[in-house]
Amino acid sequence: QVQLVESGGGLVQAGGSLRLSCAASGMIFNRKSMNWHREAPGKPRELVATIAVTGSAYYLDSVKGRFTISRDNAKNTVYLQMNSLKPDDTAAYYCNTRDRMKDYWGQGTQVTVFS
Repeated sequence: QVQLVESGGGLVQAGGSLRLSCAASGMIFNRKSMNWHREAPGKPRELVATIAVTGSAYYLDSVKGRFTISRDNAKNTVYLQMNSLKPDDTAAYYCNTRDRMKDYWGQGTQVTVFS
């Protein structure tokens, strides 16, 4: 019943910006931590950012200072603002949360950064 739907990916030149969105349903959104992961070809999926119910955030070292995770509990939506994008940021980005000891994932949105 939990559904996560990502949007906002696309093709962008190095140094540019994108904002990803993840709309959640089927869960009590304001009681859940929300996460963004990414997966590049040939590489394992990695945690990019997480945000707690309090708004406290954690970031992968390589994106600190460039990415910002935020949430709007009234809209049941979590965002990932990505600035100063690099080719190494190219990946499929996935929204994630946990409910009843199970992980749930969105379908993913592709981000491609060219130089």
